[in-house]
Amino acid sequence: MVKLSVIYYSATGHGTKMAARVAEAATQAGAEVRLRHVAETRDPESFAQNPAWTANYEATKDKPAATGDDIVWADAVIFGSPTRFGSPAAPFRTFIDTLGGLWAQGKLADKVYAGFTSSQTAHGGQETTLINLYVTLMHFGGIIVPPGYTNELKFADGNPYGVSHITGGDNKSPVNDATNAALDHLAERVVAIAGRIAAG
Repeated sequence: MVKLSVIYYSATGHGTKMAARVAEAATQAGAEVRLRHVAETRDPESFAQNPAWTANYEATKDKPAATGDDIVWADAVIFGSPTRFGSPAAPFRTFIDTLGGLWAQGKLADKVYAGFTSSQTAHGGQETTLINLYVTLMHFGGIIVPPGYTNELKFADGNPYGVSHITGGDNKSPVNDATNAALDHLAERVVAIAGRIAAG
């Protein structure tokens, strides 16, 4: 059985929904799954005027937070982060920056990795966020498994680098059917490739 960690940061909850979908699809594909959020680094008072951010914080704060052990344990990891100026969000980067010791021991290498993201607009840095994430994973010595156009549904979602969601200017657009299908495909592909590698 492939061991998969889904590790994500979410502010207003879109990433939380996307991560849950990935975890569900991976479980249905036969993987043992750990779903872990990256802990919020900002003081809740600083986003108290944002109801969606506050609601997501309250809904996830007592759930297991990601640690380096969740990567060491896994055969494959799917990361998620909203885009911030074309790169993963600061709390996500802070988590990544805690992994230096594991990296130095080679414990992050030879695992399958992929990613998902979201932004307010179609050209809001989604592709560069995933590419910047993948540069880090190259430093890990990871095996990057993007979805590419390996299924016709990717022409609806339009992102060969991973999966991305457009939240809209008001940050309220729900994750649609095309994105959910792309998330399912990403999870299934990562589990399948990780399984092949594990089987030699």
